[in-house]
Amino acid sequence: MDEAIINALAAGRSEAAFEALVAGYRRRVFGLAFSILRDRAAAEDLAQEVFVKLWKILHSFDGRAKLSTWVYAITRNAAISALRKRRASSSLSEPHVLAEAEAATASHDEVGADDSTLWRAVAKLPDSQRQAVTLYYQDERPVEEVAAMLGLPVNTVKTHLHRARARLAIELGAATGGENAA
Repeated sequence: MDEAIINALAAGRSEAAFEALVAGYRRRVFGLAFSILRDRAAAEDLAQEVFVKLWKILHSFDGRAKLSTWVYAITRNAAISALRKRRASSSLSEPHVLAEAEAATASHDEVGADDSTLWRAVAKLPDSQRQAVTLYYQDERPVEEVAAMLGLPVNTVKTHLHRARARLAIELGAATGGENAA
């Protein structure tokens, strides 16, 4: 997919490249935005903003990084900026804001019923661990690419994944009454 987008750009077919980019990255951009913002509506809005930005700067993609890494970095930076703005204007310690955030997380309907317990547990992870888990497991990215997307060293991502797995094992063990599935 990335190669087709890059080839379309090289051939001067920016509209075709952008259409392919949106089709290929819509779910991933939303997923990363949601994993950072933890608010469905805000993630949808941010995804639109990211694609508008990508349309404007698509011609500047220079191939130094993989296309997916470039898209994820832009998404991550935009989401972190949005999160900072949102935190400056409201606090999760306010009851109505906390209730809204929990409702948005609970309404995440893109996962199946079998996965809902797992993804509710993932949603409880610290931001850095949740982002690493989402990119590594849901988007099936290699650790090196996750590190590049998050702007972290590879070993830091490995640590986040290790700690996340440990927390999830505890959380899921408690959620299932301590039963082992293996």
